[in-house]
Amino acid sequence: MPRYVSLMNAASLLATVERVLVIGCSGGGKTTFSAKIADLHRLEFQSLDRDVRWLPGWVERDRTEQRAIISDMVQRDRWVMDGSGASSFDLRLPRTDLVLWVRVPRWVALIGLLKRVSRFYGSVRPAMAEGCPEPLPDREFLSYIWNFEKKYAPLFVKQIERYGPDVPVAVLNSHREMDRLLQLSGRPIAR
Repeated sequence: MPRYVSLMNAASLLATVERVLVIGCSGGGKTTFSAKIADLHRLEFQSLDRDVRWLPGWVERDRTEQRAIISDMVQRDRWVMDGSGASSFDLRLPRTDLVLWVRVPRWVALIGLLKRVSRFYGSVRPAMAEGCPEPLPDREFLSYIWNFEKKYAPLFVKQIERYGPDVPVAVLNSHREMDRLLQLSGRPIAR
């Protein structure tokens, strides 16, 4: 079982930790949340989508190269890393001080995706690799979001238990909880 902590405990930890991992389903607000944490706590913002996974033209970088980049990134002193690839939890969790799991309902994630597409369609959003303009979501991506809790959340739990059993994990079930965590850890809320 992961070492779950309350919102209040997570806020106290967030004010003092140096390496934060933000995970969760696409569309849930992980990237925006991560950028706010980085700004507030003067941490390096690392995005798996922007910095690791994608090359221009939506070409996926070789897995071996991805792991090498992640290995380098986690060795840095102070960071917040946005990305849910459970296949690299073995590299990331041992260097993580706090996991923030954005676990919003699927309808919230789907609305978040819709907002993202309507805002950035055809252009490159801020935390995406150059040359990767926001596309319309395909059936496979929508299915990923729809089935996230059933298919991927159990894998997250297993990987956290295996590679970070002592790392505190705060589950954030809404944007309100994300805002509250930022507020409690020292940031005034601005949306």
